[in-house]
Amino acid sequence: MHRASASARTRPALRRLSTASLSGSSPSRSRPLLARSEVVGPTHTPLVEKTLPVYFRDDVLRVHGSRPALIARKEQPRPFGGPLGRNLGDASHLAWDFGEFDRHIQALARGLLSMGVEKGDRVGVIMGNNSAYACLQWACASIGAILVTLNPAYRLPELVNTLSLVGTSHLFVVPSVRTSAYVRMLRDAFPALANSHPGDIQEPALPDLKSLVVVDNTGDLARFRQEVDGVRPAVDLREVLVWREDGAERRAVEELTAGLDREDVTNMQFTSGTTGAPKAVALTHRNLLNNGIDIGRCMRLTEKDVVCNAPPLFHCFGLVLGNLAAWTHGACIVYPSETYDPPSIVDAVTEERCTALHGVPTHFLGVLTEVQRRLDEGKTVDVRNLRTGIAAGSPVPTDLMKQLIEKLNLTELTVAYGMTETSPVTFQSTTDDPVIKRIETVGRVMPHVRAKLVDPDGQVVPVGKPGELLTAGYPLQKGYWNDQEQTDRVMKRDAEGTLWMHTGDEGIMDEEGYLRIVGRIKDIIIRGGENLFPVQIENVLTAHPEIREAAVVAVPDAKYGEVVGAWIVREGSSGVSKEQVRRVVAEGMNPQNAPAWVWFVGEDGTPEELPKTASGKVQKHILRGWSKELAGKGIGAVGRASS
Repeated sequence: MHRASASARTRPALRRLSTASLSGSSPSRSRPLLARSEVVGPTHTPLVEKTLPVYFRDDVLRVHGSRPALIARKEQPRPFGGPLGRNLGDASHLAWDFGEFDRHIQALARGLLSMGVEKGDRVGVIMGNNSAYACLQWACASIGAILVTLNPAYRLPELVNTLSLVGTSHLFVVPSVRTSAYVRMLRDAFPALANSHPGDIQEPALPDLKSLVVVDNTGDLARFRQEVDGVRPAVDLREVLVWREDGAERRAVEELTAGLDREDVTNMQFTSGTTGAPKAVALTHRNLLNNGIDIGRCMRLTEKDVVCNAPPLFHCFGLVLGNLAAWTHGACIVYPSETYDPPSIVDAVTEERCTALHGVPTHFLGVLTEVQRRLDEGKTVDVRNLRTGIAAGSPVPTDLMKQLIEKLNLTELTVAYGMTETSPVTFQSTTDDPVIKRIETVGRVMPHVRAKLVDPDGQVVPVGKPGELLTAGYPLQKGYWNDQEQTDRVMKRDAEGTLWMHTGDEGIMDEEGYLRIVGRIKDIIIRGGENLFPVQIENVLTAHPEIREAAVVAVPDAKYGEVVGAWIVREGSSGVSKEQVRRVVAEGMNPQNAPAWVWFVGEDGTPEELPKTASGKVQKHILRGWSKELAGKGIGAVGRASS
């Protein structure tokens, strides 16, 4: 499909949606107009009070057993051995229906019990997106173990700290992801691994760790054996699975599943750490199941949908907005590759006929670039099946949202807002919301969730005024694991006894309840006593055709206290100058928002890329440090904004 035909097909859809609904509210979600920034989500559909494995058994497997569930395009059809399956008739890569998926989940659940995993044990995972991760998500939940999702980018000190923080007793790893070789790293760092027995690791630096299970992602048995050589307690996952269904392990799994409570912690995820050290967020069956269901409803997911899930599974985006939102509705998940890879994503979308695509702005920019590269080479890129997905993780620039609708056919793309501590989504747009609302806001509050914007004194602000976002309801975490002090700092009860999560995000709500996130409280720039919002400045900058990415931070200033500093990633061979960057903002909004400092990534001694978390969020606290240092040397000055 050439570029012209893509535009011809998708532009009418954009135009039709725009003229029909660029103003006004969605009929299906119409509510009384607000005067104050306080909302309560719909409650007409009751919360689900089942545990994750019971819901999977009763509401997914029994209804959708023969329908596609999981496609892992970089895995062999039978990576773990076991009984032959039909593999959806596809001999080239792994492709399971829900029945085959469940056979692997149950074999792994039985295997976990056989290796000594008990209810409440923390099971750590360091892998990219693969079928073993997907099985562990459900197998751990089935026996009451707690899945601990770990960032594959962790270096040794970070890994040891996080494993110790939550007392991880069983660790599942792949030999390597990208440049990180986990088994060798652990072997070299901890000589005790050479002498410990399987299931009885004796390493003083990791006193809770007992088991190490390695998942082969090499595709080469000889290489795999070489990777685990010298690590005596390492066990191959293929040796863990118990395929027999008539043994004591099956009865034990069934008894554990029946005895679970919906308020049991089933997953621990670490906060992204954009402002500091990660904390372990404890999430329950009730948290995650209901959030997944409601996210899928906003996207109108059904058993006919195929979701390309590119965000990493160690993050709530991939694990909940991807996996759970799809599977709770009988939809199929596609993993295009272990880690983010735009060519693999485009291949997956076109060859698996995906109807949904998830990503943070960084992901989507890479996909758009790859699509354009193929079109420029005269290749066909068929995205006709795409309709929806989720853009989340960090604010979505207006220009990017328009490109996704026009160039990728994502006419029903939704935007979600939340935080790991809230399971994670508390606001989301829907497929039938007006386009302008999906471009400029993060939608309205989710069912069974309360939210309000407050001033520094805790008073609810009028609509149209900025305030800190507080949320309440079922999505709130059980707390930070073994850290009551940090939990009490962000989760506080009001005079009525309602527990509120203080998000630290600054938002503005309109009279229809749509929310705009304008930045982190700590990221707001106070210039001469007036609050400036980085997200609004970034939107103006990224709308310029020569600017690919922009990140705006406060820079200390003797006269104004703080002024605007802008970090710019140019588009392609763009030659946009510092003065042009300043002028774009000065002419696009109030001139006081114009940056007094501009730095181009990779120039004048600056780092080659913006500092980001693994989920794609720019780490503003790092940028503020860089900016202060460079400004102190006079590097990047571009004048002063008029007062």
